[in-house]
Amino acid sequence: MIDGVIITPLKIIDVEEGDVLQVLKSNDFGYEGFGEAYFSMIKPGAIKSWKRHNEMVLNLIVPIGIIKFVLFDDRDESCCQFQEVYLSRDNYCRLTIPPQIWVGFQGMSDNISMLLNIANIKHNTEDVDRLELAKINYNWGLDK
Repeated sequence: MIDGVIITPLKIIDVEEGDVLQVLKSNDFGYEGFGEAYFSMIKPGAIKSWKRHNEMVLNLIVPIGIIKFVLFDDRDESCCQFQEVYLSRDNYCRLTIPPQIWVGFQGMSDNISMLLNIANIKHNTEDVDRLELAKINYNWGLDK
């Protein structure tokens, strides 16, 4: 487990007319304020990586599909570590990622997956660092 990363199980309320999926309350552990919310779609097998925010806290939820998140912590260069988290309806949780953690994610279902990010601050291009996929040594399983 990477220091500062929080995985919060969320409730799915079964309603005959259609389920209600809880996401985030202002008194939840890990809530750092509201800046913006957005959906991101990812195609099956596609990878979006590597991105690191310097100030933004991410709160990621996957209501549709399956997404594998790969986190990489190089804040302490002597102790770099990875953490994998799979989110879906079957593992319905909120993944809270603090600033300074690299994140990449991959669509793992047969159809398009969707994630919701509720961030504590509005997006600012100067807050984001990006790296090409091969710059962090992680096996995404693409060489099969």
